[in-house]
Amino acid sequence: METNGETRTTWTFLTNHARVLSLIARDPGVRLRDVATACGLTERAVQAIVADLEAGGYLTRSREGRRNRYRITPDTLLRHPAESGRTVASLLGLLQDSPAAGSRDDTSGPHRDAAAH
Repeated sequence: METNGETRTTWTFLTNHARVLSLIARDPGVRLRDVATACGLTERAVQAIVADLEAGGYLTRSREGRRNRYRITPDTLLRHPAESGRTVASLLGLLQDSPAAGSRDDTSGPHRDAAAH
């Protein structure tokens, strides 16, 4: 507990894996260099996260010309027991809706389209 009146700003709600997955869902053709910049990570760290996500079945990657294209696997279940039964699609829906829309119990919208590409 902080007693000097300062707030703690060193923690965040999302993991780097969640951030990377969310950015890829928004733009399946995104360059990992751009993901790294947006997340404040090194490109090598993002490459390792993408490899983790791919190994876990959360996304697949394919080559289109000189670029990679990513496809989110929306029905993959989240790993932690606290999120038992929750899917990647439900996480992305929460992260990609506007705050006002975040309270809706709606599974339609742009995040579903991005997750399917």
